[in-house]
Amino acid sequence: MNTAIPVRLSERLNTPISTTELERRWKAVRAAMERDKIDVLLMQNNNDHMGGYVRYFTDVPATNGYPITAVFPRDDLMTIVMHGGFGMAQNIAPGGNGILRGVKTVLGTPSFACAPYTFGYDPELAAKALAPYADGTIGLVSTYQMSFAMVDNLKRGGFSNTRFVEATDLVDTIKAIKSKEEMQRIRDCARMQDGAMKAAFAALKPGMKDSEVAAAARYYSHVYGSEQGIYMCNSAAPGEPAKHAPSHFQNRTIREGDTLALLVEDNGPGGYYAELGRLCVVGKASEQLKDEFAFALEARRFTLNMLQPGTPCRDIWHAYNDFMRHNGRPPEDRVYCHGQGYDLVERPLIRHDETMAIERNTNLACHPGFIRNGCFAWICDNYVLGETGSFERIHAFPETITEI
Repeated sequence: MNTAIPVRLSERLNTPISTTELERRWKAVRAAMERDKIDVLLMQNNNDHMGGYVRYFTDVPATNGYPITAVFPRDDLMTIVMHGGFGMAQNIAPGGNGILRGVKTVLGTPSFACAPYTFGYDPELAAKALAPYADGTIGLVSTYQMSFAMVDNLKRGGFSNTRFVEATDLVDTIKAIKSKEEMQRIRDCARMQDGAMKAAFAALKPGMKDSEVAAAARYYSHVYGSEQGIYMCNSAAPGEPAKHAPSHFQNRTIREGDTLALLVEDNGPGGYYAELGRLCVVGKASEQLKDEFAFALEARRFTLNMLQPGTPCRDIWHAYNDFMRHNGRPPEDRVYCHGQGYDLVERPLIRHDETMAIERNTNLACHPGFIRNGCFAWICDNYVLGETGSFERIHAFPETITEI
């Protein structure tokens, strides 16, 4: 591979990751490909909420349902297939073009998921980049995010002699471990979210809609470098659970005495996710809410004590649910603690079906929550596990119920 000096990055990029960091990732993945005898990786994403694989390799996000396909050879530079005009083919100089690095060719096509007759356009271009490996082994990264059309077209085309293997675990075990540069981006995101939560609660007043509170958090985050995210907000009258909700359900008007839950789960400058969630009351919090919130804090402490390097995620899940049942609270049936990075939810997940274990240098969101006797109790912060094996909370927003 050509090791030409990279050109200066474009000023249009929002907090790009360093070329040194990209090279670290490429080297680690290629070593794993060599170990597993995989010639090339194929990945495809179409959003930057839970589509971080392409960005991990290229520092370019997939957005808004438009697919980006990356072909990552073990012994050559990448080829990217993305939205563009018919016949678009661009050769990238060895040092990059100010935006793309580690890429030799960009192929474009105007395909749309809503126009099914275009289903073969992206696979046809990917096939051109994969042709040299037709008699070798292609590793598929996150087939859950890859279109059926992509793999089906390849297997029915000129790749009948190809060995296709699942390579997601290969990438995930590398991607979950964060470098110092990545950890700094995650901390920057947490600081931004502290400000967004403060701005939202400062703006909140009776007569506003839930959507207006969420908009205050969204505006603050975008001013300070966020590219994408979800702002879950929900208010409820006393005696009703105020469980956070997405935009479609944020039309309720806030009244005196209401409880409101706000979850800011957006990415910060550079595209890394964290998430911050709090409860607030327009007035004074009830003793019941205070008691249940105190137990949510206790449940989180229980979880953090279990998050030790080498501990299987499934063991933490089972122990946590035993703890909840023992204390008269409902067990978790979704996910209440999980990794984050370029994905809003990233492995490892604290669940019964997760195969990964807890490792050092990881970033996890922890948000135990439950409804009991008409009361929703919940808190959400991010923690990083460093080299010493101890967790550090990286959000600074007070761990209390805010009273407005």
